[in-house]
Amino acid sequence: MFVDRDFCDFSQEIGLASLGASDEDILKLARCYWHSVEFGLCRGEDGTHKAYGAGLLSSFGELEYACKERSADEPYGVGEEDGMPLRPVIKPWDPAVAALQDFPITTYQPVYFLAESLQDAKLKMRKYCEDLPRPFFALYNAQTETVFIDRPVRRARGIPGDSEK
Repeated sequence: MFVDRDFCDFSQEIGLASLGASDEDILKLARCYWHSVEFGLCRGEDGTHKAYGAGLLSSFGELEYACKERSADEPYGVGEEDGMPLRPVIKPWDPAVAALQDFPITTYQPVYFLAESLQDAKLKMRKYCEDLPRPFFALYNAQTETVFIDRPVRRARGIPGDSEK
């Protein structure tokens, strides 16, 4: 996926937004990362759901579970044998919603987020990141391969919370 420019830019948006972000916003960004880079879905040209998340692509069973075509009247609920949801909830990609959506790490995901395209996912993530409160703004310059910070930043010394100097 990292050969796709939109996917690379998308992933980079999350990384740059984490610079100077609060612990609370780091958690929100981590949830966005999980629901996209790890378990994201994208609408294919034919309208079907395509996986682009690495965690999803690495599990044949979960890939089938997440992308299987279902009729609108197929029930939601939990399977009697394994306790797994019969079908996942598919939500439109919205980083503000994904940022608040918890997730299991040992079972199939009960909720997936569907982007209209990787470019759509990137643009929505960029907008979300621009609205995060941070003490500075970071921007990557691909020509110089450097990160531009829009104001002076003091470097912390030592380990935060460490009373020893």
